[in-house]
Amino acid sequence: MRVSTKSDYALRGLIEITSRDDAGPVSAEEIGRQQDIPHGFLQAILADLRRSGIVVSQRGQSGGWRLARPADNITVADVIRAVDGPLVSVYGLRPEAVSYKGGAEVLQHVWIAARASLRDVFESVTIQHLADGILPDAVEALTKDDDAWQPH
Repeated sequence: MRVSTKSDYALRGLIEITSRDDAGPVSAEEIGRQQDIPHGFLQAILADLRRSGIVVSQRGQSGGWRLARPADNITVADVIRAVDGPLVSVYGLRPEAVSYKGGAEVLQHVWIAARASLRDVFESVTIQHLADGILPDAVEALTKDDDAWQPH
């Protein structure tokens, strides 16, 4: 799996919004400055997140961006889907829509299993977990395996 820059920036921006003490709207300029995200790119990402119902914008002097729902109801999977589409695709198709012939039929099962594994992690980690710096136990346990840190 490859995490896009867009997904990474979206998650970092949402962590920044969630981590604010006052819970008021945060300007795109402030989010970008705090997280080193280019302004134009961030504006496009925030628009995607708004269309998906993850953030709302507030106009005016004290305007900016805030979460549309509680941070513990927004998962990493929600964010990735909002900015990049399905978690797993095979040449642009969802795994269940791919078909193979003969001995290659088993590949579809690999793609389905990969999606299920990603869902196990991405659907259990919320923006609140990330803002608090505390992952669910099952996800944290995966990071304790030394092999998980190896680049193979």
